[in-house]
Amino acid sequence: MTTEATSSPAGGAAAGPAGSGPAAGSGPAGSGPAAGSGPAGSGPAGGGRAAGAAQRLLATGYPRYVAGKLAGAAVSLLAVLVTSFFLFRLIPGDPVKFMTGGRPVSAEQIAVYRREFGLDLPLWEQFTHYCGKALTGDLGTSYQFRAPVVDKITEALPNTLLLTGTAFVLYTALGVFLGTRSAWRHGKLGDRVHTGLALTLYSIPSFWLGLLLIIVLSVGVGPVPGLFPTGGMESGGKEGFAYVLDVVHHLVLPVVTLVAVEYGQTLLVTRSALLDEMGSDYLTTARAKGLRDDLVRRRHAVPNALLPTVTLIFVNLGRTVAGVILVETVFSWPGLGGLFYQALSVPDLPLVQGLFFVFAAAVIVMNTLADLLYPLLDPRVGR
Repeated sequence: MTTEATSSPAGGAAAGPAGSGPAAGSGPAGSGPAAGSGPAGSGPAGGGRAAGAAQRLLATGYPRYVAGKLAGAAVSLLAVLVTSFFLFRLIPGDPVKFMTGGRPVSAEQIAVYRREFGLDLPLWEQFTHYCGKALTGDLGTSYQFRAPVVDKITEALPNTLLLTGTAFVLYTALGVFLGTRSAWRHGKLGDRVHTGLALTLYSIPSFWLGLLLIIVLSVGVGPVPGLFPTGGMESGGKEGFAYVLDVVHHLVLPVVTLVAVEYGQTLLVTRSALLDEMGSDYLTTARAKGLRDDLVRRRHAVPNALLPTVTLIFVNLGRTVAGVILVETVFSWPGLGGLFYQALSVPDLPLVQGLFFVFAAAVIVMNTLADLLYPLLDPRVGR
């Protein structure tokens, strides 16, 4: 009981590297009389340590660090805006032919369509109009839907967030949990099984796994009946709680597909980071003090191994907005990914450009937030 009390965040001396002084923290970032077990600390004293770390960051160039990251994000967004305009001009196909439905039309009618959507203007003039409108939040008008691109994105965004957000929570929690367990018991049977399964599933194309699940669990194979819908988001004609259950029923297969393919990446990154941390001296000191193995892992090793995992989590969080084009297409899910696929087939240039910009912007914003969070998790970053 005495040894555990000395390792608690509110205690005096915690398990730290040799030579760190009587009040040194147990993690690489621990310092000062109240330093705890890791960069972020935990328990009642964790909030005070976090506030103190934030004040120290303000005094050691953190505002300059933030300004640099925000400037880099702004430059990246500008580059995406330019790229999204010129890249999709390389797609073969004539939007005007799509809008006429393949019917024979006169040259005057074609000219009217081109003038209506600005396709008769020189490329540089189209580009300046596009950038000027984009800076005001206007991403143009869709050729095939004859509606503002922003409206179409807003309409499909909740469906994508429902699918990818649910999958994100599940595969992140599963990957971190199994990655931690595998690293702590590396080389044993459980580690080999989890790592091998994660590598196998991570290497499988998501659309192929989705089609396989549809064949087995939707259509049915032999004695196995079809249990789930083949696609879509709802069957229609249902309201209230019955509607919620119907949506969940349609959600099962695409979520299982995403979790099976994506959790392996989080598992492998978490496992690798924790394995690198396990050889640290402060963990040896913590064990020498008599702390339980589970306590050493949860309170000391895992917090200090989280930085690579935090990066991956924020990147994946950005991808929840981008959606998963192949999975949404395979399961006919009415989200941003399916909308992007429809726009590419025309090509519906304003809609493709707008979706591409939103996808890239989501990832850039999430990466920037991860960079800004790093110094709060570990004050060594950004110095």
